Formats: sequence, C-alpha cells, structure tokens
Amino acid sequence: MNKQKITTASYSLWEITIYYLKLGTWGFGGPVALVGYMHRDLVENKGWLTDEEYKEGLALAQLAPGPLAAQLGIYIGFVHYGLIGATLTGLAFVLPSFFMVVLLGMAYQLFGGLPWMQAVFYGVGAAVIGIIAVSAYKLTIKSISKFEPAAIKNKWLLWLFYITGIVITVVTEKEEVLLFLACGIIYMLIKAPPRWVKKPAVVPAGILFVTGFWKYDGNTLQQIAWFFAKAGAFVFGSGLAIVPFLHSGVVKEFGWLNEHQFIDAVAVAMITPGPVVITVGFIGYLVAGFPGACVAALATFLPCYLFTVALAPSFKKIAKDLSVKAFVDGITAVVIGALVGSVVIIALRSIVDIPTAIIGIAAAIALIYFTKLKEPYIIGIAAILGILLKSL
Repeated sequence: MNKQKITTASYSLWEITIYYLKLGTWGFGGPVALVGYMHRDLVENKGWLTDEEYKEGLALAQLAPGPLAAQLGIYIGFVHYGLIGATLTGLAFVLPSFFMVVLLGMAYQLFGGLPWMQAVFYGVGAAVIGIIAVSAYKLTIKSISKFEPAAIKNKWLLWLFYITGIVITVVTEKEEVLLFLACGIIYMLIKAPPRWVKKPAVVPAGILFVTGFWKYDGNTLQQIAWFFAKAGAFVFGSGLAIVPFLHSGVVKEFGWLNEHQFIDAVAVAMITPGPVVITVGFIGYLVAGFPGACVAALATFLPCYLFTVALAPSFKKIAKDLSVKAFVDGITAVVIGALVGSVVIIALRSIVDIPTAIIGIAAAIALIYFTKLKEPYIIGIAAILGILLKSL
C-alpha cells in the first residue's frame, strides 16, 4: 500500500512525469514563466490540479528554501502520487537542463568562452521579458483578482500585499521570506483568526518556518558540496535570489571563476530551459568537471526536495482550515508581487536598447494574439535576431 498517495488522480504517474520532462526540456523563461506554465497547463488546460492545490503548492514552495519552480514541481508530483511522484517529477524537471549545461560547459572549456552566446542572449533575454510578463499578468488575475475596480476594492488587502511584494523585490533585488510570513499572518488574523487567538489561554504550537570531464580534486568536491548545499538550504525564492549568493562564494570567496566566467554561467542558465538555478551545474563543471557538476546540482536541489516532501503531507492536511487558507492567500498575494518584481529586475538587465525593447514587446504581443504559438519558437526566433543584430 502506498501511504503517500493522497487523493485519486485524473492522470497517471507516467503522464505527470512526461509533462515535467517536456517542461524541463522546453520550458524557457526562468521561475516566473515556469510557474505560469504549470498553472496554465495543469490547472487551466488539463484540469489535473485544482486552483486551490496549485496555490497551496506555490505558497509551500515559497516558504521552503531552494529554487521556486523546482519546489513547485516536486510538490505537484507529491499531491496525488506521494514520494515517488515528487521524486520522478523533480528528476524529470531538472535532468534535461542539467545535461544541456554540462554540454555547454564542455564547449566552454574547448573554445575558451562563449562569445556567440552573448549575441544569442541579446535577443533571447529580451524575448524572455515578454514571455514572463504575460505569464505574470495571468498569474496575477488568477491568484488575486481581475483589474476591475470592484474586484480590487473587494481584495484591497491582497493587492496591498501584492504591491508591497513588487516594491520590496525591486528595491532589495531579493525575496524576503519574513515578508511572506508576515503578510500571511496578517491576512489570517484579519480574515479567519485561529482558535488560539480567540482563546489566548491556549498556547499555540507555533509556525514552521572532451575537456576536463573527469578532472577534479577531492577537497574541491567537498567544498562544492558544502557551499552549494548552503545555497540550496538558505536561499529562498527564485533563481534571482540565488545568483548574488553564488557570486559571493564562487567569485569572491573561493575564486573558482572570474567575473566574466560567472556572467557567462548566468547567461547559460538563462538561455537553457528549466530552472535558472541549473547554472550550478555549469559552474560545477567548470570547477571540477562532470563530478563537480553532479555534486553541485545534487547539493543545491536535495535540500529543497527534502523540505518539500517533509512539509507537504501536513501542509496538505491542514490547508482546508479557514485560518490556514487565509494565511495561504496572504502569502500568495505577496509572492506573486515578488515574482512581478523579479520581472522588473530581469527587464532592467535585459532591455538595454531599442531593438531589445522591440523584441520584448513583440514576444508579448505574439503570445497574446497567437495563442497556438509556443514559447520555444519565440525563443528560437529571438536567438536568430540577436545573432543578426550583433553581426551588423
């Protein structure tokens, strides 16, 4: 008997695994876009998850440390298929982009850099802005309310949290888990105070918060394992949140890469599908070959996997409580705001001139008016445009 299986699913374990394998292979745009794709595909189009299940997963993914999109994928795998579902969806989501960055790492070692990649990223980075902006908009109106006066008035506090999330993320360039917790607690206390608040005598339990392929050094692998485990365990939010942490260790503390190499590593993550945090595989490869790539990726993703599967059963069980629902709603509002703030940050770094602005706007318009046009095609066209524009 599989005690981890939670409710009857309308899809098979094979189907959800294949979906995440495809998403890991073709899902461009970073955490904001990937989170949006999951909602569009699994909630809106396929109906495999309810909106409530998705929001619970998003809230849990943001509260636990590690990459947001990977955590949400692990949770969604857990919803109907328990531990084996979480394991298979997590692996299916991460492995395609991991192998891609290893191959790019081999090319980087062979050719001493990726000058062509800068031209590709020039176009791709701009197109990604359009893609994630559309995804963020859809996520906003689905999770909070439509942009209508009556709806905004009715959900004014959630909109306040949403705007706060945007502003704090843009100003600090990171996502504050304490802010998420505070918004969740405030909304819970206002909308559905738990029993222990109404009866102060009851003590609350508390809230839980082929070159260099095998070239490596044992001590270096230990350093990689420890450093990237800390990155996975103590950095909350999306790929944007983990990049400054990686920079301080990889460039400043250990000196494994220089500034130019680190920028190339981030570029690799942005032009490959799957989670942005997969850049750790590229960095690990440059430092200690294929063993380094494996250790870096495993050390980064293992903490978020363990946190998610450990918290998911009890989180699902208590999520039906009205107080918990209000807590989740409050967190979700500020989380979506933080994701929109991340879009702003990425845009400031990717839209550098008129051509990139045009590419970004065109990508958004294409997604809005040509609904059958898939994101990988837009990415491919943008890559070609980037190379052409840079060669002129």
